Amino acid sequence: MKKFEVAGYDMPCVDLAVNVDVFPKPNGGTGINALSWQGGGKVASGMVASARLGGKCAMLGGVGDDDYGKFCLRDFERHGIDVSGMRTREGETTSLSIVLSDRETNGRSIVYRRGTAQALTVAELDREILEDCQWFFMSRASEVCLEAARLAKAAGAKVIVDADSYSSELMEHIDIIDAFVASEFFYNVMFHDKNYEENCKKVFAMGPSIVVFTLGAQGCVGYSEESGFFNLPSFDVKVQDTVGAGDVFHGAYVMGLVKGFNAKEAARLATGVSCIKCTRIGGRAGIPDWNTLQHFLDTGEIDYTEIDRRVEFYGKKLQLSETDGFETLFHK
Repeated sequence: MKKFEVAGYDMPCVDLAVNVDVFPKPNGGTGINALSWQGGGKVASGMVASARLGGKCAMLGGVGDDDYGKFCLRDFERHGIDVSGMRTREGETTSLSIVLSDRETNGRSIVYRRGTAQALTVAELDREILEDCQWFFMSRASEVCLEAARLAKAAGAKVIVDADSYSSELMEHIDIIDAFVASEFFYNVMFHDKNYEENCKKVFAMGPSIVVFTLGAQGCVGYSEESGFFNLPSFDVKVQDTVGAGDVFHGAYVMGLVKGFNAKEAARLATGVSCIKCTRIGGRAGIPDWNTLQHFLDTGEIDYTEIDRRVEFYGKKLQLSETDGFETLFHK
């Protein structure tokens, strides 16, 4: 039995999520409906979703030694995620994104400041974590990500990728990927028609044993040998903020696979997590735990008892304290 069910690599950031009714025009202004300080990053937020669903998780990557970096590490720890594979770069900064979402279009715009913290080198990869995980979770085809994937696979792990924006480098190494979970943006670059079944099978033939494309409000499509082709609709929820919807889908999807679900069953589970998240601001506050998710899948109703306590927590300030009371929201 491996120590970690999922290990991921990312350069985490901090998201200042701001929600308004309508984007103001130049020289205009508007009131803020909600504001929240939350962690960000594709794999980083996906890993929080995995942990929220009960996964044993570990993160690898780097942050600066500023308050934003401290916040990123602390937030992983709050969720029970092992951070021994993370590196803190002295004198460097962590990336910050100001994520503006509006209720008129349910869209979002991002203004960001890229941090100066350097990515891990291959030599800095924590081999013990990579050799002791069931799944390795990545979003890029950088040298360090590919080497981490190779090390994990050599020890018997499988690899899942969050393929958001199209990457020729990623496609060149698709043979290393077991679960290829990509966005509609990735799909639209690869294909110019809506023959989802045929195109999912084309990607499947390239090497992955599972292929899924997320289609936003339309749900997702996918293919595996066991499940065959599937086309699953989204759930009808009152959307407040779509930030991080794809990130948490991936983290929930891999946990479905960890729990023994087939490709289609895992997709339904992940769709539920993503939809619940979208009813609250930011990429992490609205992520449900396992019981909340199952209640939603069974009844169509969302129990916000715990979720809204998390929303309140993240809306207060940039939480850095080691004794912030958050443990009662996760470690019951």
